[in-house]
Amino acid sequence: MIGYVTVGTNDLERAAKFYDALAGELGTGRMMEFDTFIAWGKPDGPAGVAATKPFDGNIASVGNGTMVALQAKDIEQVKKLHEIALANGGSDEGAPGPRGEEGFYAAYFRDPDGNKLNAFTMTA
Repeated sequence: MIGYVTVGTNDLERAAKFYDALAGELGTGRMMEFDTFIAWGKPDGPAGVAATKPFDGNIASVGNGTMVALQAKDIEQVKKLHEIALANGGSDEGAPGPRGEEGFYAAYFRDPDGNKLNAFTMTA
């Protein structure tokens, strides 16, 4: 159902470094790139992620309650994605671990612009 999710950025070069690192761990790369927009994913593949400077020219801001979830292949990849996020300018929003429902394992972090993401896997 979802083709891709877009997050706003005020520094596309910084966002590119952050998302290039995450996408590399997930085995994908850039699929579209313009002066103000980069998208990561695979054409006709699962949902991708894009970072863009806002079209209206205003400053990008974070949506309260908005989060992008990245599906990892296993618990070790959840941990690795959290580590990569922090090493590339992201900030911690919740260390890797089981969450809520049995079988849901996740780590939470923000990109350098403050957009909230998580990496998760279903273990049950």
